[in-house]
Amino acid sequence: MDIQTYMHGIGKAARAASRLVAKADTNAKNRALHAMAEAIERDVEKLLAANRKDMEAARAKGLDAALLDRLGLNAKTVAAMAEGLRQIAALPDPVGEVTGLNYRPSGIQVGRMRVPLGVVAIIYESRPNVTADAAGLCLKSGNAAILRGGSEAILSNQAVAACVHEGLRAAGLPESAVQVLETTDRAAVGELITMRDYVDVIVPRGGKGLIERIMNEARIPIIKHLHGVCHVYIDDKADLDKAIRIADNAKTQRYGTCNTMETLLVAEAIAPRVLPQLAKIYLDKGVELRGCDKSRALVPQMLAATEEDWYTEYLAPILSVRVVKDLDQAIDHIATYGSQHTDAIVTEDYSRARRFLAEVDSSSVMVNASTRFADGFEYGLGAEIGISTDKIHARGPVGLEGLTSQKWVVLGEGQIRQ
Repeated sequence: MDIQTYMHGIGKAARAASRLVAKADTNAKNRALHAMAEAIERDVEKLLAANRKDMEAARAKGLDAALLDRLGLNAKTVAAMAEGLRQIAALPDPVGEVTGLNYRPSGIQVGRMRVPLGVVAIIYESRPNVTADAAGLCLKSGNAAILRGGSEAILSNQAVAACVHEGLRAAGLPESAVQVLETTDRAAVGELITMRDYVDVIVPRGGKGLIERIMNEARIPIIKHLHGVCHVYIDDKADLDKAIRIADNAKTQRYGTCNTMETLLVAEAIAPRVLPQLAKIYLDKGVELRGCDKSRALVPQMLAATEEDWYTEYLAPILSVRVVKDLDQAIDHIATYGSQHTDAIVTEDYSRARRFLAEVDSSSVMVNASTRFADGFEYGLGAEIGISTDKIHARGPVGLEGLTSQKWVVLGEGQIRQ
């Protein structure tokens, strides 16, 4: 296969499809989404069979536990894919929305209209659910999508793509509105991220190596996050039961996700009451603890944390623990070592909660809730195309609005500029 020729053919088809999808009415897009969901539910056994083959090959290649966790499908995750598509269908269509329409002294009206980005390329590893999520979000927001999944998920992605294409056909929309690359050649990524004539934005979802490569080589705007070093700070005004539930869930509900807590911060006044209880829960679940001197004095089983640990996204049953003096030191720690992804405070003090929300500069900031809620599905976006920690128009979980832009619109009645 000539990769350049193949990729430029994909790009041309996507650009042509993007013009058709951009003007598709909401009913057609919703019909496609519902048909996709029905096909996924009907073909659940086909999807799981394809995924089992991918999982067997991935284990044979020695993929790490975090990748295997994200690669695996089960009946529940397949049902969630279908439900995500239905939620997207139920959301208001952002395309064409006009806001801020005001009269100017000249008599013209000036406002902004929400419009699709055009062609969105998503490059991802593992996570076959991204194929459905990305297809649904791009379609509803009026964009065409080029999807390049990892070689480890090729069969799973193709099985999901078949359901997506069935849904597009059912609504009379072009199948080329969502294209899943059939090649696993890494050179395809190199072409994709430089095709400025055909692609408007790149969304990478995967390991640091993938995202760093795209950051270095892309010639197209990127929506991305690199690290997920998430924190939970237990304030000395926290409810102890809440603190234990939240800190346990934030770390152990799932280890291999970007919204999993990697560093626990505990106010020194409450540390003797909460840390030993939490440490027992973590150690019983096989979590390795790496702490500061004050933490280790309370929990002798902890290993000593290094400076590097505070910067590390483990994606594994490992947790850094630091006892801090107060809220100020917690906020300073997050500002120094955090990745602007998701950070949470557990406190019953309203003023401190407000300060945390205002002063922690992350894409998601939480009060008395697990960091694991930082997710498009949980936020009511139906699904997410990814999470952005950049300070651009899309920040945090990126849903329909993040996949659109705005253009100025002017309404006049014959006015000319004097």
